[in-house]
Amino acid sequence: MELEIKYASRNDLTYIDHLQKKNSNDLSFYPGVVFEREVDKERILLALVNKQHAGYLYHGKMAMDCALRIHQACIEYDLRGNWYGAGLVKFLEDLGKINHIGSISLRCGSDISANRFWELMGFSCIDIQPGGVSRMRDINVWYKQIIEDLFGSKPSVVLEPSTKKKDMSIWRKKKKGTSQNKMLRGKALLQYRQKILDQMEVENT
Repeated sequence: MELEIKYASRNDLTYIDHLQKKNSNDLSFYPGVVFEREVDKERILLALVNKQHAGYLYHGKMAMDCALRIHQACIEYDLRGNWYGAGLVKFLEDLGKINHIGSISLRCGSDISANRFWELMGFSCIDIQPGGVSRMRDINVWYKQIIEDLFGSKPSVVLEPSTKKKDMSIWRKKKKGTSQNKMLRGKALLQYRQKILDQMEVENT
């Protein structure tokens, strides 16, 4: 099968949003307005197999002073295992090198099979962080140096990635009258998670 990789256009937004929703258990959620903005900035790579949509990769801004972030990467379920995802990642690595980007990083839920894919692609797990309260899984932070670092800033600690399974029991108990903002990220997400856990502890005492 012939693989073609190109930047997505606005004509591809319906497909991208559809694939995101179909894989919502594995992906962070981004609203359509975000995809519209990022398509215009050429930050969403599209994989086509025999001219048909096969998947996409959404990356962040290319800046020489920080790692290039992969925000989402997804391949159609029935096309997985054929290394089309690897083609997307390799294309991004080549773009990074052209733009003098030294490294690439991403976050992946601990219960997702894609962790093995990132390991096979040469990424190393450098951190394990708590995830959102709705799933209570860990988040593995993956990192890959794509240009030799002459200043020795490459992370020296490599961890065994977490395989913690998601646990939705706490969220089910608190779901009534509670809504988690799907756009919470970073510190705000951790603060929200801790708030729910503190409430549960008070209720159980």
